Amino acid sequence: MKKKVLIISGIVLVLAVAILILKPFGKKAAVATFETVKVTNGSISNTVTATGTIAAITSISVGTQVSGILQHLYVKFNDRVKKGQLLAQLDTVSLKAQLDQSQSQVDQAKAQLNFEEATYKRLKVLYDKQLLAQSDYDQALYNFENSRASLNNALSALSRAQVNLNYATITSPIDGVVLNKAVEEGQTVAASFNTPTLFTIVNDLTQMQVQTSVDEADIGKVKQDQRVEFTVDAYPDMKFEGKVSEVRIQPVTTNNVVTYTVILSAPNPEEKLMPGMTASATIYIEEKANTLLMSGKALRFTPGADYLKKMMDDMAKAGGGPRNMAIGAGGPNAPGPMPAQGSMPAGGPPAGMMPGMEGAGKGMKTVWMKDSNGMIHPMPVTIGVDNGSNVEVLTGLKEGDEVVISMTEPASSAKKSVKKSNNGPGGPFGM
Repeated sequence: MKKKVLIISGIVLVLAVAILILKPFGKKAAVATFETVKVTNGSISNTVTATGTIAAITSISVGTQVSGILQHLYVKFNDRVKKGQLLAQLDTVSLKAQLDQSQSQVDQAKAQLNFEEATYKRLKVLYDKQLLAQSDYDQALYNFENSRASLNNALSALSRAQVNLNYATITSPIDGVVLNKAVEEGQTVAASFNTPTLFTIVNDLTQMQVQTSVDEADIGKVKQDQRVEFTVDAYPDMKFEGKVSEVRIQPVTTNNVVTYTVILSAPNPEEKLMPGMTASATIYIEEKANTLLMSGKALRFTPGADYLKKMMDDMAKAGGGPRNMAIGAGGPNAPGPMPAQGSMPAGGPPAGMMPGMEGAGKGMKTVWMKDSNGMIHPMPVTIGVDNGSNVEVLTGLKEGDEVVISMTEPASSAKKSVKKSNNGPGGPFGM
């Protein structure tokens, strides 16, 4: 009998030990898991990208207004010149001959004027004494006035010949650098219809500009004096800075694509930038430094409808009721009335906006925070600059706070949701 009792006691002891050992490995209630990110301090910006060509602020084509042979060239490519400096000299033989001819015509006109003036004065005396016919007097007066007009005409021709002779000496109109030289000594230039270009001179290469094309969808964001960064292929590891100096309203349409020209100023103290280079520019529309930032995914996150319903059921069981959900421990703000149980939309509330916040002011959004108990609760925030990946936080959060960006529901809950959606009243096809 005693032996039988010992055997039974041993079996009970073994069962008890087995229960104690296997209990921790028993099936646990499945819970949702959340992925969170911290609110950090940093910089954020919104930008518009554009490409364009670097050019000098002022570029002048120097030509000639007279025809002739280029006798001398005094500058070459990349030479620095001053205003008024001699660039080239045309052959002046024919121009001087024209000047001499004009001078001879002036002398002839003066002699004719002196003769007609003397004749007019002599006949006027006779006319005043009524000793000369009216027709003779009128003829003398006409000859005198005509010879004076001829002299003025000859003087104009002389002045024009002098100007043409001066045009044979070509000087620089500005201080700058010779960017292009299109002619050589001994070449004949003809200025009969179009003024031929001899030189292209740019003024100050330490101040350049970038002529960019901005798409019509972005042009409304671009304003004067916005900061710009750009790169060029010649220096891929360098970033050059500038600002928006001009936004032109004249549209440019290419293959039904409308763009607008935006001029960017580009300081070039080291003269590394050269005219004609292609620049890839980034225009900073908005930018903030040393501000609170959170991931843009937090605004787009919304818990599933099943999880929200479970939260309200738990609150109802705890006696808190589903109508008001605490935002934070002791927080004064509440998101407004929650919908009644069973009335939650299939997809939950809109991302970034919790129920009751639809009438909030501009910039008011909602994110979800995870507490120490592993539960999440909504938190209203005011946002500023939003570039898609990150968002500026103006109010509602502090550095180090963790916001939820995604959640993984328990497998059983997910299967239950699928089963419910596929086997509702009437079966999955509503039969």
